[in-house]
Amino acid sequence: MHTVYKAFCRIYQGVFRLALPFLPYREPKCFDSVDDLLPLMRSLKPSAALLVTDRFLRQSGLTQSIEKVLQTAGVNCVIYDETQPNPTVKNVEDARKLYVENNCGCLIALGGGSAMDCAKGVGARIAYPRKTLSQLKGLLRVLKPIPPLIAIPTTAGTGSEVTLAAVLTDHETRHKYPMNSFTLIPRYAVLDPAFTRTLPPHLTATTGMDALTHAVEAYIGRSTTKETRRLALEAVQLIFENLENAFRDGSDMTARRRMLRAAYAAGIAFSKSYVGYVHAVAHSLGGQYNLPHGLTNAVLLPYVLEHYGSAIHHKLHALAVAAGIAKESDSPDVAAKRFISSIRQINQRMGIPQTLSGIRPEDVPHMAAHAAKEANPLYPVPVLMDAQELSVFYEKVRDRRETP
Repeated sequence: MHTVYKAFCRIYQGVFRLALPFLPYREPKCFDSVDDLLPLMRSLKPSAALLVTDRFLRQSGLTQSIEKVLQTAGVNCVIYDETQPNPTVKNVEDARKLYVENNCGCLIALGGGSAMDCAKGVGARIAYPRKTLSQLKGLLRVLKPIPPLIAIPTTAGTGSEVTLAAVLTDHETRHKYPMNSFTLIPRYAVLDPAFTRTLPPHLTATTGMDALTHAVEAYIGRSTTKETRRLALEAVQLIFENLENAFRDGSDMTARRRMLRAAYAAGIAFSKSYVGYVHAVAHSLGGQYNLPHGLTNAVLLPYVLEHYGSAIHHKLHALAVAAGIAKESDSPDVAAKRFISSIRQINQRMGIPQTLSGIRPEDVPHMAAHAAKEANPLYPVPVLMDAQELSVFYEKVRDRRETP
């Protein structure tokens, strides 16, 4: 990366870090059960609520308890269940149409990050009916308040129930782009592990590694605060202690509840301290090939951490101690290598591959440019890289057994 541009990136990031204490960040009001929403619905008094979810969750019966609460409160439940794993602009527009046609007054998102991102997109379009999502993408473009949004996570990973971010895919260009605005933070969240009980093991694994990536990238970046460091360390500890238990036994409600807390803590940490190149590269891969975000993060994380080298060894040492795999007396280099190795071992034990299939070498320059544009100058990464430098990660995670 050119020296002048590096300086610009660091100055840009420094300004945001100085502004952090003055930004209007807030946390949602949290409930332990869907039943707790009954008095809220009676207080909000919407004539109808749009429930954004996916077809699998609806068919599995997870929406029924929400529908029952809304019925008891005298609120018409309108359901949009076409959300894709990587929610598209079309998903948002189709859901928004339902919202308007049924005169809805609030949004409920049931699912992982996909449902919540879709609902946030709907909220943004309701607030700005004359603007396209493309015009609302980026940083602090959605300034008007969106309708009340209730987030009910069915995965312990994205932390979307507490973040200001939504990631959407343009189904025509296959580009993923983030929207980051404080108004997108859900007003309410239901953290009930019962909603994660039926999550398949492979999704428990990849969404849990997504939460770990949030915590790690928030901690190793250059815009941390005392609060975000504390939350990232808490999340890492909880994930190392509970993720594999939840993976092996989906009915372990203690592990499920602690993973929900880990995802929530990591969500706050990265909302305030941002993510890094793992996410930027993962977004480009997800947009190009419709790959699950948690999977791409899990595969990329150890490669990116290795590439940063000694610049992050002291911080990885602290994370390793929190994870219970290193001692304070260990050298930073030893602890860092142990931490990265442990990530690979956890991935392996949960059946997460070391590489990704379907990556075409001819697509790499385009994806790398998109990743660089997303990350620079905003993400306060420990080591700055341009598109050419980022292209190495696509090669590292490409399945070499496939025809180049």
